[in-house]
Amino acid sequence: MTPITAIEFARLEDLDNWRFVLGRIRTQFACGSYAAATQLVAAIGAVADVAHHADITVRPPGDVGIALRTRDADALTTLDVDLARTISALAGAAGAIANPTSVQAVEIAIDTMDADRIRPFWAAVLGYAETGRTEVSDPARVGPPVWFQQMDEPRTERQRFHLDVSVPHDVAKARVAAALAAGGTLVSDAHARAWWVLADADGNEACISTWQDRG
Repeated sequence: MTPITAIEFARLEDLDNWRFVLGRIRTQFACGSYAAATQLVAAIGAVADVAHHADITVRPPGDVGIALRTRDADALTTLDVDLARTISALAGAAGAIANPTSVQAVEIAIDTMDADRIRPFWAAVLGYAETGRTEVSDPARVGPPVWFQQMDEPRTERQRFHLDVSVPHDVAKARVAAALAAGGTLVSDAHARAWWVLADADGNEACISTWQDRG
């Protein structure tokens, strides 16, 4: 297997059904019924290798959400790309309709001077596992991860919590526009297209993020 960056993935062909969002490639298929959705999941299960870190969800009325990342490498790799192409072929044969722009991933960010001091509390109160010095996450991979943003000095003029909403790169501007139209304000676009900082009318902040323009 060979690791693949977001930029490299964006250059690949025959993957229009998929989007790179927060370290994984993701998509959603509308299958038309719950029975058809479970049949597609069974077909995917027959070809997916245990090396994959594949999250698959089924939701009424028959939508299948998929996120791929290679478990052994803890990264997106050529194994995931090959599996994505296979899944797209299976979904096409089943008459499922891809809707990759509907996917997203949400994280909770907490600004702190000392992550070691507060991380155990958040792991305990949420029933999460400490997956590193800067993150706790749900072992069942259902709830959003919480990560700790190191601050050089205490933040007093702004809140310490914010949501990071990672979306497909081709819907980010529309999501920002919708938030502004809904009464939000633009706090900063200095790091766009990597992220835009937005706030509601009370000043509570959220970031709309993509893989673009990082590093």
